[in-house]
Amino acid sequence: MWTSSNNADQIEARRRELLEKGFEVLSQKSIESVAMQDVADAVGCGIATLYRYFDKKQGLVVAVATWKWEQFQEENRKRRPGGDFGGMSAAEIFEFYLDSFLELYRKHSDLLRFNQFFNVYVRDEQIGTATLQPYQDMIRNTRERFHMIYRKAQQDKTIRTDTPEEEMFSTTMHLMLAAVTRYAVGLVYTPESGFDPEKELAVQKEMLMERYRA
Repeated sequence: MWTSSNNADQIEARRRELLEKGFEVLSQKSIESVAMQDVADAVGCGIATLYRYFDKKQGLVVAVATWKWEQFQEENRKRRPGGDFGGMSAAEIFEFYLDSFLELYRKHSDLLRFNQFFNVYVRDEQIGTATLQPYQDMIRNTRERFHMIYRKAQQDKTIRTDTPEEEMFSTTMHLMLAAVTRYAVGLVYTPESGFDPEKELAVQKEMLMERYRA
């Protein structure tokens, strides 16, 4: 059981532990079925302690989603060729962007499962704009990185820009995220002879590359 502390580093470490354990619990079943007490029990702290960090379940859920996606974004940043895409064409950066969804499927099926639960929870609970702001800021960062691809494509002409940028971002993100999520949670047709999920996902990636390659 935790004891009280005013140490900033310890407070931050405990908050991180709450996010980690919260993610473990919330990614196993529908978020609606998880109580704050379940998270407190998983961490080994009292419910009152949990409420000192997150005064509402909605705030905890949004904080977990934001933190976990930021973790993946940082991991993805470290995978960038050359660190900053230096010397790469818009088409090459766009392919890296699409490959990121396949990487998400390979290594983070738990995040995809949680994200499905999260989207349902946000819709059903009608979470307010202020509570969702940290999550929306994280999405905005992703949107700004896509803007870099589109802007570079306008210069080197390796990716089509006759489609509006916002439409291209929305289409590619939703198609890839929906596909990797369905494979991660098993909502796919399974032939008797078996199949290769990564091979099928690679086909969708190549179809999008073909659609937007100049």
